[in-house]
Amino acid sequence: MPVPHLSAALRGPVLDLENRINNARPSIEHWLRGKWRECSIPFYCSVDLRNSGFKLAPVDTNLFPGGFNNLNPEFFPLCVQAVMTAVEKICPDAHSILLIPENHTRNTFYLQNVASIQTIMQHAGLNVRIGSLIPEIKSATVFNLPDGQSITLEPVVRKNNHLCVDGFDPCAVLLNNDLSNGIPEILQDLNQTIIPPLRAGWATRRKSEHFKAYNTVADEFAELIGIDPWLINPYFTSCGKIDFREKQGEDCVAKSSDKILAVIREKYREYGVKEDPFVIVKADSGTYGMGIMTVKDGEEVYQLNRKQRNKMAVVKEGVLVTNVLVQEGVYTFENINQAVAEPVIYMIDHYVVGGFYRVHTGRGMDENLNAPGMHFVPISFEPDCLLPSGTQQQGLMPQRYYVYGVVARLAMLAAALELRPTAG
Repeated sequence: MPVPHLSAALRGPVLDLENRINNARPSIEHWLRGKWRECSIPFYCSVDLRNSGFKLAPVDTNLFPGGFNNLNPEFFPLCVQAVMTAVEKICPDAHSILLIPENHTRNTFYLQNVASIQTIMQHAGLNVRIGSLIPEIKSATVFNLPDGQSITLEPVVRKNNHLCVDGFDPCAVLLNNDLSNGIPEILQDLNQTIIPPLRAGWATRRKSEHFKAYNTVADEFAELIGIDPWLINPYFTSCGKIDFREKQGEDCVAKSSDKILAVIREKYREYGVKEDPFVIVKADSGTYGMGIMTVKDGEEVYQLNRKQRNKMAVVKEGVLVTNVLVQEGVYTFENINQAVAEPVIYMIDHYVVGGFYRVHTGRGMDENLNAPGMHFVPISFEPDCLLPSGTQQQGLMPQRYYVYGVVARLAMLAAALELRPTAG
């Protein structure tokens, strides 16, 4: 599969950053190997990156990735090998796994993702059945998919603190359901390995906690290769007790936005960046690009109309937004066929297994691209993209993909630190 036609700024600090990362490859890989030994690595994750031409940073880390169907099929064998490694660590006795997806049966593209996960795990030598938490699914139900495949969803049954489906008693449960609406009773207090752990779900997880952990990782990595950590790390803060409909908590959001904008402005002056700084205000938990807005002046928070307030007030499954992350906005200067694009990198265990560009023809380079109208272009990790030779001309796409993989793994390391069980 050819590399998508991609244009991006190959100049300034990010090109310098790419050079530093590529030149420090032995030190980086040695450092990461040590980190993987110290912590439990998430089973899988995806990381949204933004490349502004002067900064490359993660802006979101999803521990229940839903786009395996968008990956380059050439990397299917790498996914299989990574799953084998991950299963050996988490559940070495595993031979059968129950996969529990989201309740999105109307979203057949999401179901293609579920089918991809099932196929990858089957090729890794596992028996895999798909269990649904949807009350209406009372018997095995077949869903036909846009690509000609089909998958079968079966009702989940709980027996003796074990989850199973008809005639299938798995030794582990793999969640591809992010628990946005809380942890269902059927998943609580199980005598079964649950992957990822329930605390990874949006019922308890907070993006602000993830980026606190990422601060620690980014600072240590920046010291390792001798860079300003800001080049890989967006500023952020968080606000609680928010009710956009009732205008509660908006003072915190407006003041926090202005405070971060002022700090970014200083950094832009330091690096000679001419663009206007902006922040992204988004729900502190949840996915699917809901509850997000771009702010260039704190006053804008007070000026939201009713439609905008309603849009910010709820996220997936109608969950009310009561906490928000106020995060430095990172421009994306990458585009494919004149449409704004951002890379999304996928990992299983600590291996980069592929990625794609999220592309949106109707959005600007300072806007959230995870919105209706987006489409996906698989990234082709050419043979030496993950481990490019040091003799290649700097700035070539294989070098850039390696850098993407490094920064994405930093975000995965932050997720591992974030999910460490608390004492007691």
